[in-house]
Amino acid sequence: MPQGPLIEQNNLQTHGAQLRVGKFRIRLPRSRVVRIALGVALLTGGMLFFLPVLGLWMLPLGVVILSGEFAAIRRWRRRLALWWGRRKRSGEQI
Repeated sequence: MPQGPLIEQNNLQTHGAQLRVGKFRIRLPRSRVVRIALGVALLTGGMLFFLPVLGLWMLPLGVVILSGEFAAIRRWRRRLALWWGRRKRSGEQI
């Protein structure tokens, strides 16, 4: 059973060393330092999207991992999710 506080926002839940997005569950390292390093590495790799294998897919994953650790990133991600939902609901072209 996962330990630690449950953080639930916009169909995203982090529960200790586990991340759940919709119906998918992703295990994360238990060490906070390793999770932060993983998030930063994904963001850095995402910025090198012009290289093979590395790509823009790494940016949102890095933000999601870091949002479980830092309130400021969590608030920014939540605002972005709300903005995206409102835009999608209003029928604007993306």
